[in-house]
Amino acid sequence: MKNLNPNVSVDCVVFGFDNEKLNVMLIEQKLEKGKSQQALPGDLILDDESLDEAATRVLKELTQVEGIFLQQFKTFGDPNRVSDIKDLEWLQSYRENPQARVITVAYFALVKMGDFETAASSFAERVFWCDMKDVPNLAFDHNEILDTALARLKEDFENKKTGFELLPQKFTLSQIQKLYEIILGKKLDKRNFRKKILKENLVTPTDEKQKGVLHKPARLYEVNPEELAVQNE
Repeated sequence: MKNLNPNVSVDCVVFGFDNEKLNVMLIEQKLEKGKSQQALPGDLILDDESLDEAATRVLKELTQVEGIFLQQFKTFGDPNRVSDIKDLEWLQSYRENPQARVITVAYFALVKMGDFETAASSFAERVFWCDMKDVPNLAFDHNEILDTALARLKEDFENKKTGFELLPQKFTLSQIQKLYEIILGKKLDKRNFRKKILKENLVTPTDEKQKGVLHKPARLYEVNPEELAVQNE
């Protein structure tokens, strides 16, 4: 059995977009007497692995999600970040040294939700997607980590157009406007948005339209990877 480092962990913020809402992947940690609490997927690192390797391993062990790009965005080292009384029961059940100070390195990823099948394992009782508007009080300082990840997503989206990875392969202009509004946290004028997005050449129209909708089917678009690469430079 490989040794866990009791003082260093990784936590993963995985964002997904369902064409209507921005979601985050959470796990449910089982407590005694039928109780549970929600948390970001995370755990201690092994002594013989890098931080990037640990993030990939932990995410797979807890959720069975693998093959995604995880980007390190911040380290959280408050001496009291795992000392809240609400977390004591879980720490005593799953950590050999529950009183140890833990510094965590946080990662975030952007995924197309339909590309992954999640399955809870290890100490995760359940893994699920949660609307960012409905995120509960999470374990440890995970709400702070999540808020920081969201702020980073917004910053990168504004400056580098990072976030298009959340879209399905083909999408409507209404769907991409919804994504913009959610990440930026503000309503956008429909006409001005469409003129701007098409002028920037970030998306290109296809010959396809929506299927199986009750309203007039809208044209589908694709991301223009060449122009997006230029924006990211």
